[in-house]
Amino acid sequence: MSGPVKQPPLPGMQRAGTPMRTLPAWLGELHLVRAALLCFALTLLASLLLLSLTAAYRMREAQQLYLAQHTRAAAATLFNHAEAEKQEIRAYEPQFLALRQRGLIGEENRLAWIDAIRRSQEQRKLLPISYDISPQQALPVPLPMVMGQYHLRGSRMRLQMDLLHEMDLLNLFDDLRQAGYFAVQDCTLKRHGAPGGEAVPTLGAECELLWLTVNSVPVPGRP
Repeated sequence: MSGPVKQPPLPGMQRAGTPMRTLPAWLGELHLVRAALLCFALTLLASLLLLSLTAAYRMREAQQLYLAQHTRAAAATLFNHAEAEKQEIRAYEPQFLALRQRGLIGEENRLAWIDAIRRSQEQRKLLPISYDISPQQALPVPLPMVMGQYHLRGSRMRLQMDLLHEMDLLNLFDDLRQAGYFAVQDCTLKRHGAPGGEAVPTLGAECELLWLTVNSVPVPGRP
């Protein structure tokens, strides 16, 4: 048994083809909204750019604000420190000037010491006095004491004199205190023989004085 036989197409007849697909209708109208879509895309890009610029601007402003606040705080600290120093200077200036006038602060004045010895000897009718002054040396300061830019220095003076009585030595020390600050490091009194008259010395004294001065040392970086 055989199946149906396909007959070849007759001349002038065409073979039926595959049906064509139709495009959505909105694609055909896309050209109508092309300008609006382009405007939307440009607007979106501009918005993103403005947002990024705004974020960068806010960050920069925040950094500048922090820097300004930090600078202001540092300036306020310096100002308060300067005001505190001014108040301390006003409070201690009279004492400082008095100490400098007395010869404790500043360069030592050996001529004033010698002149004080001469005047005391003349006014109090003391017996001859011999003295010797050693070179000035730096003195150690206890650790709790803070000297800042000042250094404590001292010069040793050795005195030798005869005394009519003990008060001659004490009066001499009182007169020398008007010429500066000193500390009595050592003092030895020796009694002479029996007195032979009013102007005959009864005692001999050998004393060592330490004249004190406080000198300022220049700080590097300051005029």
